[in-house]
Amino acid sequence: MPHDIETAVQLLQEANGRLVRTVDGFADDDWGRPTGLPGWARAHVVAHLALNAEGLVGALGGVASGGPVPMYASPEGRDHDIDELAGAEPDELRGRLLGGVTDFDNAVAAVPEDRWGTQIERTPGSERTFVAAAAVGMRLREVEIHHADLEAGYSHREWPAAFSALVLNAMAKRGAAREPFTADPSEFDGTWAFGQGGATVTGSAADLAWWLTGRGAGDGLTSDSGTLPGIEEW
Repeated sequence: MPHDIETAVQLLQEANGRLVRTVDGFADDDWGRPTGLPGWARAHVVAHLALNAEGLVGALGGVASGGPVPMYASPEGRDHDIDELAGAEPDELRGRLLGGVTDFDNAVAAVPEDRWGTQIERTPGSERTFVAAAAVGMRLREVEIHHADLEAGYSHREWPAAFSALVLNAMAKRGAAREPFTADPSEFDGTWAFGQGGATVTGSAADLAWWLTGRGAGDGLTSDSGTLPGIEEW
């Protein structure tokens, strides 16, 4: 297993532990509480996290067996499944989430060394693809970011610095800015360039990462131009 994937696996195992402890602490009436995601209650967020794990497990299983398997059958099917599972009983939601955590670990361990470069389709025929090696980082981002979205006592400011750096890397590669700027997190000596030139935005790595995912209004950040640059939607 490549070193960068091993690092992400370790971070993911720790993140999974925190997420499961939070969800295990939900009383029955907590599941319907609103979250940081418009229109989604906590049950929707947990359902999404469970189904995201199951989709990645299926796709990685296809990589291991040599038969391509898309992550989701269709965008519409994905949305329908989230809504349906969100209406399930709390015990089922907890069970599906925990099962996804375990099955994902096993699926990663089963990928042969020479197949980490295999392309995976998000949905059949979609132009949105990713390589198998990206799956662990993708799952890590889903777990950490949506854990904070639950608004259940876990904040992005509790993210490990290494995870915040991974988000900055991912968003820079994605080209998440509508106008160029440089991100200068206080915890690191280096900077992240989003295009050429533009303002320099400073703050903690966690606040920068949270803002770059389209969350919050940039609390804790300052720009030497006086205003924060525009960013793309998550």
